[in-house]
Amino acid sequence: MKSNRNLSRAEGRRLGNVALIAFMLGSLLLLSLVRAKFSPIGKTGDAIKAEEQQAMAKDSGEMATAHEAAAAEEEEDETRSKPTDSSSGSGGIGSTAIVAGDDHAERASKLVCYESSRRSDTCEAAGDVRVVGRAQTVLVSPLDREWKVKPYCRKNDAFALSHVKEWTLRPAGSEDAPRCTVNSSATAFVLSTGGFTGNLFHDYTDVLIPAFITARRYGGDVQLLVSSYKPWWTTKYLQVLQQLSRHEVVDSDADAEVRCYPRVVVGPTFHRELGVDASLSPSSGGVSMPEFRAMLRDAFGLERAAAAPSGDRWDIRRRPRLLIISRRTSRLLLNERAMADMATSLGFDVRTGDPEVSTDVARFARLVNSADVMVGVHGDGLTNMVFLPAGAVLVQVVPYGGLEWLARGTFREPAEGMEVHYLEYVVQKDETTLSEEYGEDDPVIRDPAAIHRQGWDTLKAVYLDKQNGVQPAQNVVESGDNKNAAARFRGSFVQEQRTVRDSVNCSS
Repeated sequence: MKSNRNLSRAEGRRLGNVALIAFMLGSLLLLSLVRAKFSPIGKTGDAIKAEEQQAMAKDSGEMATAHEAAAAEEEEDETRSKPTDSSSGSGGIGSTAIVAGDDHAERASKLVCYESSRRSDTCEAAGDVRVVGRAQTVLVSPLDREWKVKPYCRKNDAFALSHVKEWTLRPAGSEDAPRCTVNSSATAFVLSTGGFTGNLFHDYTDVLIPAFITARRYGGDVQLLVSSYKPWWTTKYLQVLQQLSRHEVVDSDADAEVRCYPRVVVGPTFHRELGVDASLSPSSGGVSMPEFRAMLRDAFGLERAAAAPSGDRWDIRRRPRLLIISRRTSRLLLNERAMADMATSLGFDVRTGDPEVSTDVARFARLVNSADVMVGVHGDGLTNMVFLPAGAVLVQVVPYGGLEWLARGTFREPAEGMEVHYLEYVVQKDETTLSEEYGEDDPVIRDPAAIHRQGWDTLKAVYLDKQNGVQPAQNVVESGDNKNAAARFRGSFVQEQRTVRDSVNCSS
């Protein structure tokens, strides 16, 4: 049986602390009011649209370096690579990649398979290209060797690749090449919806953004040949895929045709988690994350390019909208209702959303695009930040367990490329259900680093899957330490208000 002290602490956690919630949401409100004038990245809708139209006028490029956010200590500077050499053997692709900025036309005149990043392999060919989708085979003439590739951007993850079909590119002479049954002047682009698709984060970072990086340079004259085909997934994102290609999307696994093209690309190019790096293709000007987000707005009919207030920005009748991303399983916000009530009292128009796999993407995208602030616990639901207008605010609640590195790579760093402000709250040990399940002396609570050393599977099982609830509010019920902490939070809140007010006065 738990002691009365433990029951009191649990009750305190459920009640939460108004001071911290007020600090976080009050700061958001103040930031929302002044961002149009003082934000370093917030821009007017007209300015953003002008930049995007200019970016769309440029060709896109495809060469990349990558950044692996799944390793806490990994350095982010990647090497730009060189073409693979035939000594890598016929069974796969070598460990080096093609140099960014090399002439694309020269590469396309012959087959080149290369490591386009540490996360992706890509093959390109031009000539007599015949695709036999049901056999996962591309026949190319002329070609002097065989290549194999899995067209999915997680090349070092054996589990993910076990769900991705391998494609073979091999030589084909005119005498043994199968007869073309469908001819096209477009470029064929082979990609896979195997791997981790079905998780919103992986849908974008492993497939949709790499597909955009790879296909955009063809201006729609590219045909998507989808391997490891999932009909529900293709239907879910059909509006996005139609922005990349004006041709029919082909289920290559079930395709009995011999499709002939002048060019083929097998495997998309990865840049970074939830991001695009325009500097990786300087010869063509590159593609950009704002351009990707503009494409999403076109796909789903989203109205807001920027979170600029309508009318008089100091009009107190205007209520900025705050969206809380709900979760149904692990990492729930136990005090979600209290947070919503507090935000409402501070002047927000509060909405909640639960982006399930079956959720209508266009409808949920419109809800997110209407928000000025989006709040949620670390998880794939935060991927909906791709629909936030520029200058909006994302608040990531980081679960207990030393997961700041994971939060940084998945959402904090991508926020800058999306022109979204980022705030973070890290859950403390007395704000998580783990403290009740394991006890304060267990290594799970006392020494998260020890759990990390046991590997990703253990870390994920404990801190992501078993953390059934978090309550981002300081417990102020028993100790003097907690009361002092609350006073510090209140002091920080007052100081934040004073700083913002001073900024307004100095700039007026």
